[in-house]
Amino acid sequence: MDRNQIIGLSLIAILFAIYVYITPTPQPQATVIADTLKATPGNRVEAPALPDSVLAVMNAQKYGAFSNAASGKQEYVTLKNKELQITLNTKGGSISEVKLNEFKSFDGKDLILGNEKNFSQDLILRLTTKDINTSELYFTPILESDSVVRMRIAVDKDNYFDKVYTLNASSGYVLGYRMEIIGLQSILSSKPMVYEWKANLPKLEYDDTKARELATVTYYQPGEGFDDFTPTSLEPNQKTLTKPTQWFGFKHKFFTSACIAKNPMPVVTLKNNVDLSDTTGIEKMEARMEIPVADARNGASSFKLFFGPNKLDVCKNITDGFEENVEMGWPIVRVINRYIVVPVFSFFSGFISNYGIIIIILVILLRLILLPLGYKSHIAMAKMKVLKPELDEIKERFPDDLQKQQGEQMQLYQKFGINPLSGCIPLLLQMPILFAMFSFFPSAFELRQQSFLWASDLSSYDHPIELGFTIPFYGSHISIFTILMTISTLVYTWYNNQMSTMQGPYKIVSYIMPLIFLFVLNTMPAGLSFYYLMSNIASIAQQLIIRRFVDEGAIRAKLDENKKNYQAGTGKKSKFQSWMENAMKAQEEAKKNQKKK
Repeated sequence: MDRNQIIGLSLIAILFAIYVYITPTPQPQATVIADTLKATPGNRVEAPALPDSVLAVMNAQKYGAFSNAASGKQEYVTLKNKELQITLNTKGGSISEVKLNEFKSFDGKDLILGNEKNFSQDLILRLTTKDINTSELYFTPILESDSVVRMRIAVDKDNYFDKVYTLNASSGYVLGYRMEIIGLQSILSSKPMVYEWKANLPKLEYDDTKARELATVTYYQPGEGFDDFTPTSLEPNQKTLTKPTQWFGFKHKFFTSACIAKNPMPVVTLKNNVDLSDTTGIEKMEARMEIPVADARNGASSFKLFFGPNKLDVCKNITDGFEENVEMGWPIVRVINRYIVVPVFSFFSGFISNYGIIIIILVILLRLILLPLGYKSHIAMAKMKVLKPELDEIKERFPDDLQKQQGEQMQLYQKFGINPLSGCIPLLLQMPILFAMFSFFPSAFELRQQSFLWASDLSSYDHPIELGFTIPFYGSHISIFTILMTISTLVYTWYNNQMSTMQGPYKIVSYIMPLIFLFVLNTMPAGLSFYYLMSNIASIAQQLIIRRFVDEGAIRAKLDENKKNYQAGTGKKSKFQSWMENAMKAQEEAKKNQKKK
């Protein structure tokens, strides 16, 4: 590994550090969202019961024509298919619980995406005299079929308001939701209804920190495309979207709850907020929008509520832009992940259940794709190695003049037809792969709760050794995969240094990057550290194989031939040689002009 390759590796380390810094971290809301009310029976002071006549008057004053729905019996109705189980509460006529049947939380319990403790959907009706919150009213459930439930509050048989829920009986992560107004012309005002959705994302994964880094509010506007609350701050965040919005979502690390409108929503206000002291939730989110009364009268007030995993094969079939909820990195990185990495995982997972083995296969495939770059890099290192005597002689002639050393080295490269950047460029071209893996593994649903060796979950860090205290920038645990990855990187660096012409501090610098990775990857998913470990092993094996087919004597003979052709003025010049000659002529001309002045 020569000096140019060290510069290349240093650039990779710097860019990688920048990428780590700006890649999803949590972000929140401008105003603190109210905590979900929690029942505390032991501390509750029961008020004395009021006479029925008094209650009737109070309800009439508060709820107007809907006062007859102010009292009733709280009941639960369940819609269920293979993937989803939705429980509806007759009080409020809204969703009480969302359960994903195929998945478990990190502690092995049922995966509840939302319930009455951390989830609420309120609908405000604007009467001619007052506003009422339908979550305070008791709806009458009407079961139209096993997959359709109609929740109704009625003034009489000709004037009523319905919430209709539809779930595909066989499968799917989408719950149909629409509002219908029949009659009520003299009761409802022309002001739009207000729909509010609040959620405190529950703790579903072992690693709270990484879960918060990927949790955010997402949304899609026709003509504007997908966007989100950039998760890089713990400060509250709020946005009012005045352009039509097709959908918004509350995104966990691996799951999303979303509202998708049939007709774009004119105005939507979105908020989020992170409370680090909350041990039960990850992030609080809130959405508020207005729904025209006319839409509920003509059937246009219709929505799809999505509750499901952030998996590409699921999200890409939901609606426009919804697949963007699957985090895959920057555009060029996203292309690599979407069209290479994800298909590889999907294909091999069809007949291989061990994802550690799939990662090994992925490494082998990528090594084969990058083999030409690896070969060019090795040849560049071999050329620099055979020129080591000449390079050492230049350093001896100009021990204290670094500028003169560099000038003489460039002339030497020109004579022998060597491009000193040829070893650095292949490393830089591999950076998109490095960033692609860094983006893929933290959000790869495929790795969720997949065990391998001592790692119980490849989507989170392996922590067989807990320290009991926290080391700054490192953590409170030791990841064995990260330790092994660091050792393999040091071995790979040592091996390359045997091929390089580096001396002194440059060799020391080459060992710094592995230490950077030791700190960066200790809290990253075990799958990522294992991938880098196997990639290092594959790189060493690849270099050993290439070395068997590279004849340094033949390389030296070719360089000597290039030198003779250069001195005789014969032979075809490389682009680098032409560039070097022009650069040196320009430098000499600049020196002459400076002397004249």
